[in-house]
Amino acid sequence: MFDSHVAVLLDHAAALVNALTDGQARGRPYAAPRGAELPAAVDAAVSHTAGSLPRTIDAAQAEYLAATARSMREVFQAVQDDRPDDAAATVNRLLRDSGARPRLDRTAGGGGGGGGAEAPWQLHFHGADDSFAAGHSAACATGLALAVAGSLTGRLGVCRADRCDRVYVDTSRNAARQFCSTACQNRTKAAAFRARKEAEG
Repeated sequence: MFDSHVAVLLDHAAALVNALTDGQARGRPYAAPRGAELPAAVDAAVSHTAGSLPRTIDAAQAEYLAATARSMREVFQAVQDDRPDDAAATVNRLLRDSGARPRLDRTAGGGGGGGGAEAPWQLHFHGADDSFAAGHSAACATGLALAVAGSLTGRLGVCRADRCDRVYVDTSRNAARQFCSTACQNRTKAAAFRARKEAEG
């Protein structure tokens, strides 16, 4: 499975895609927030424990992350459609455009010197001076790159329920997840049950 840091980045990627891209959600049309509503939607989608970046989400930063979310959706869809080359090409574009690069930063509470009580170093994928939007885009892009390049590509999915295209990261033990939520799973089971009853009647 993904290590904990990569799992968090992938969860954030899925949350941004689901919050900031148009489509369908749980059987209904979904229109992503726009304009004045967009910064709050970004803030709600991304955990407040996300990384070391200053959390300033103005209109420009929100628009940047909305564009990132649209590209990340392409990655999830390409994986679902078994188009690994397209997924890789989109991830490469995200990595390039966000300026992603590895960097070691001390976690909160870390200090200098060689004492054993120091907080450990943590690997981040953005520069120290990057904006929240650019840095978070770089981090999510790197998480997707690690997924697409590894043996866990199939853990990225698009909901199989009727009239839903929200995405998910499958962290189940048996890699059997097919739905974005329990609601969509239950909705699909109920529809299958009704179809069987109609066929029997």
